[in-house]
Amino acid sequence: MTFDAFHEFVHSLPDVTEGTPFGPNVLVFKVGGKMFALIGLDEVEPYVNLKCDPERAVELREEYLNVRPGYHMNKTHWNSVDLRGDVPGALIRELIVHSWELVVGSLPRKERDRIEVLRDA
Repeated sequence: MTFDAFHEFVHSLPDVTEGTPFGPNVLVFKVGGKMFALIGLDEVEPYVNLKCDPERAVELREEYLNVRPGYHMNKTHWNSVDLRGDVPGALIRELIVHSWELVVGSLPRKERDRIEVLRDA
């Protein structure tokens, strides 16, 4: 998956914002003000950090060479995925949605309801 395809897909999800709170070389994507994806902008190998259910995170690391514990993140809840590695694009898109859903699920009820309305529109 290219950076452009990744970027376009992330922004297809409701209520996504992006910024560079950690400096100009790390692009952070948030939903409801909470991070669900981060990608380095100056990396030779474009890795994206995605939030993941802990059990699924381990399974993915065992199955795919290019899925590793989240770089500079809580390694129980985050994976780093090489966008150009052995992980199929369809699975990367699924993992992006999974990360987004985990974060939305952790938001206060009022915020979740607001985002769900956007998702259903």
